[in-house]
Amino acid sequence: MNNASPEFSSLSSTQAAQRLLPLVAIVLTGFLAVGLPLPALPLYVNGRLGFSPLVVGWVIGLQPLATILTRKFAGAYVDRHGPRQAVMLGLPMAMGAGSLYAASALIPHPTASLGALVVGRVLMGPAESLFLTGTMTWGIGRIGPQRTGLVMSWQGIAMFAALGLGAPLGIGIMQRLDFLAVSLATMAFPMAGLVVASRVPGVPVLGGKRKHVPFLRIIALIWRQGAALSLASAPFAVLTAFVVLYFADRGWDGAGLALTGFAAGYILVRLFLGKLPDQLGGRQVALVSLVVEALGQGLLWIAPDPVFALAGATLTGLGFSLVFPSMGVEAMRRVPAQSRGVAVGGFLAFVDVTAAVTGPLAGLLIGALGYRSAFLAGLAACVASAALIAFGMGGGDRSQT
Repeated sequence: MNNASPEFSSLSSTQAAQRLLPLVAIVLTGFLAVGLPLPALPLYVNGRLGFSPLVVGWVIGLQPLATILTRKFAGAYVDRHGPRQAVMLGLPMAMGAGSLYAASALIPHPTASLGALVVGRVLMGPAESLFLTGTMTWGIGRIGPQRTGLVMSWQGIAMFAALGLGAPLGIGIMQRLDFLAVSLATMAFPMAGLVVASRVPGVPVLGGKRKHVPFLRIIALIWRQGAALSLASAPFAVLTAFVVLYFADRGWDGAGLALTGFAAGYILVRLFLGKLPDQLGGRQVALVSLVVEALGQGLLWIAPDPVFALAGATLTGLGFSLVFPSMGVEAMRRVPAQSRGVAVGGFLAFVDVTAAVTGPLAGLLIGALGYRSAFLAGLAACVASAALIAFGMGGGDRSQT
């Protein structure tokens, strides 16, 4: 286990929270720019511009793809130039993406309008990579690597809250006004985050002083933690994509309550138990979490009525909540401090890949075996993740300096 430096060991919980809260606000505002346009894009691309659902899918998928492809760049930029500088670059890029959305809304020709929108979606990818990798690394630098789990827990709450708030806000703006108003809001939120970031002092740039560790070497150090997180993330991806259709297929009402139950369980655990990965160790907390998540998936698989399904969705949220910070604690212990940005970027890429492939794979499974099979597969993913954590992560600890 890493030893806390005197600078950080003297920090009280209140002082640590005060140092972390501005960065949580930056994540919240930055991710609102990501989540807010998502429900408006299908209405705009299909409804106003007149393009097919296939084009809608590509437009939505471009940004996550660009995010995956720029995680390495963002991590290296953080290590070389500092997390504050990465955030100060990423947030204006997010504003630029919003301005391209606005340009799309003002261009009368559908094809040219789509072109501007596509460029904006691609630009939002590296913007997210930079401000998210930057804020996470910045948080670790401000309150210490011994509180890595707390950093990831709080910033995860901000991400989830932004995506949850952004969807109804985006569709409300689109329905009451238009896509131009959505675009302006997409510009405004990262601008607010930029104001906050400009007032927060930076942390030392360790990557500029010490030997750079190659990206593939970093991935080799953390791939087990990333793979365990990737498996544990699959039930979340399945739930958010298919629970509404699952309820409709069974003739049940209350699919929205299932998503609310998941979100409530996820956020409550992070709020009240977010310190556990730092205090007890990531492996132990993740194993218990995965048992709870697997129980939730099992209930969704066998649910005879919507009450059981609601309980399953809530348990899935309760269990999934601490897997990310738990595996983050274990991953960051294995990398040198000067390569922390690359490690955070690589670690996040495992979640990106899961988000990209789970939907299509689950869709194929559902087409062959029905909706219940997706939750059985989610249960199996939890078991596989727990097995990897229990039997595939011995040794390899590395002290951070």
